[in-house]
Amino acid sequence: MGEGDGFRLLGTRCAACASVFFPREVAHCRNPGCAGGHLEEVALSRRGRIWSYTDSRYRPPSPYVSDPELPWEPYALIAVELESERIVVLGQAVPGITVADLAVGMEVEVVPGVLSEDAETAWTTWHWRPTEVRA
Repeated sequence: MGEGDGFRLLGTRCAACASVFFPREVAHCRNPGCAGGHLEEVALSRRGRIWSYTDSRYRPPSPYVSDPELPWEPYALIAVELESERIVVLGQAVPGITVADLAVGMEVEVVPGVLSEDAETAWTTWHWRPTEVRA
C-alpha cells in the first residue's frame, strides 16, 4: 500500500484478541485461543529487525515468476520481526544487498519492489532494505 515513505504492508488485527496476521486474514481469527472477532485491516510497521536471513541459490518452482531462459540471480531472503507487531515477515532484500551485508538484529525497512517484469506487466512485491542504505 502506498509509495515511497508511505509504503506499508497490510495485515489484519482481530478486534477480540488483538492478534495481528500477515498475510491478511479475511475469514476468521487464526489464534486458536480466540473465539473470534471482527478482523480489521491494518498497516503494519515499516521497520523491524532481522530475525534470520539466508540466500536463495536456486530457482524456486512455480508460482514464483522468473524467465527460465535467463541465468538465475541469487538473492538474499530475510525474516524480519516487525517493530510494533512482533510478528516475523519473510521477504527479499533489495537488489544489491547480499548476506554479507546483513546481520541478525540489524534494522531494516520495507520498500516497494519489482519481482519480475515484461513488456506488459510488472509483478510487484516488497523488499527489505537496511536503514543505513538509502537509494
